[in-house]
Amino acid sequence: MDLFIVNVALPSIKTGIKGTDADMQLVIVMYIIGYASFLITGGRAGEYFGKKKVFLTGMLIFTIASLSCGLAQSAVQLNIARFIQGISAAFMVPQGIAFIPDLFPDPTKRTKMLGVYGSIAGIASVAGQFLGGLIPDLEIIPQGWRLVFLINVPIGLTAVVLGFKYLKALPVKTNGKFDFTGSLLLVLTLTTLIYPLIQGRELNWPVWSILLLFLSVVLLLVFIYYQRLNIRMGKSPLISLSLFKNFDFRMGLLISLLYYLVQDSYFLINTVNLQNGMGVSSACTGMYFVCQGVGYVVASVFFTPLVARYGKSVSLTGSLIMILALVFHLIIFNLNEVPQLYIILVLFTYGVGCGTILPSLMTLALKSIPEKMMGASSGIYLTLQQVSVAFGVAVVGGVFFNQLQSPLAAPYPVAYQWATLLNIGFLVVVSVLLFLAPKTKHTSLS
Repeated sequence: MDLFIVNVALPSIKTGIKGTDADMQLVIVMYIIGYASFLITGGRAGEYFGKKKVFLTGMLIFTIASLSCGLAQSAVQLNIARFIQGISAAFMVPQGIAFIPDLFPDPTKRTKMLGVYGSIAGIASVAGQFLGGLIPDLEIIPQGWRLVFLINVPIGLTAVVLGFKYLKALPVKTNGKFDFTGSLLLVLTLTTLIYPLIQGRELNWPVWSILLLFLSVVLLLVFIYYQRLNIRMGKSPLISLSLFKNFDFRMGLLISLLYYLVQDSYFLINTVNLQNGMGVSSACTGMYFVCQGVGYVVASVFFTPLVARYGKSVSLTGSLIMILALVFHLIIFNLNEVPQLYIILVLFTYGVGCGTILPSLMTLALKSIPEKMMGASSGIYLTLQQVSVAFGVAVVGGVFFNQLQSPLAAPYPVAYQWATLLNIGFLVVVSVLLFLAPKTKHTSLS
């Protein structure tokens, strides 16, 4: 919710802080880098130091960082606080997923609760988009944009108090020392991968961005070698490579990777096409996306309880609805005059598809992961999600903007058509993989 609130409220933040466009881009980038780079480390930390302790510490630091954002007097102060927000969220979020097997040891209930957890993302996105547009205009305090961050303070403190009182302090089940060297290598790997992916397209892929991408590959190879070395020496690695022997986990990661290539690139190309290509106002565009979010919430509430019973069939239905909705996007957005009701209906339908498939993706990946590995596996899943989102924006956004900026510049409908066809292609592969995936559960790791 915090991320979506800030995305929508950026214009108000820019005015209030007297920042530049680059400063405002960093408001998003610094959070994502801090979050994505530390997710695996955060998930593993819960297994070594205790899920409750890491969760409460992460929540408390996130709350303090939110207060710092709300009180920031310059763009530099704001972006430092946003980076700390991202890191603290990376330690906090995986613990929420890791608690699920402890709270729901029954496999059927666990599958259902993983789906519920996944559906929260859609509800949070709708709430974030709504509050991000509303809060800066409220005259509760001077410079209303500060409330975008300060609203986290009472919520965070309440969560810390309730968590301290009600969450069980479970015994730590992991032996050995925490792999700080591996953690540092992984953070450097992910930072050198994600930062150029986010910034490279915006800056037309300067040389430094390409060099950083190559460096990330080198660092990844070093990290893998170091993890195998730890295993040979009898030490505990940061990432247990045995996780990738789990078929459900591998298949879930692959399907999620392809799905998240579409997730945020859809919002990027549709936002630009609606406003710059079709002349729709920013306020009206926001309203359309809220309709898409409402579709997500309706579908997630209805379909999430069905995941435990019907499994991959729910996900497959969602991906097919999304493909159909994108086909209608191509037809409707190519009309000379597009009735507002058509746009609302087609975005709502797309949201229904998202709300049907998205909550079940995490369930698909983590359903047969043993309790002791849930923190690490959830960190890997969430990290891959963020990397895939960055790749999707770079690839699909790159196709879209290259069409517009080529020597023979294509009109918006043509650029939009090529980018949307690429997203349809990704979703077709997702559908094929879901169709081919076995219905039966595989034996989990011991």
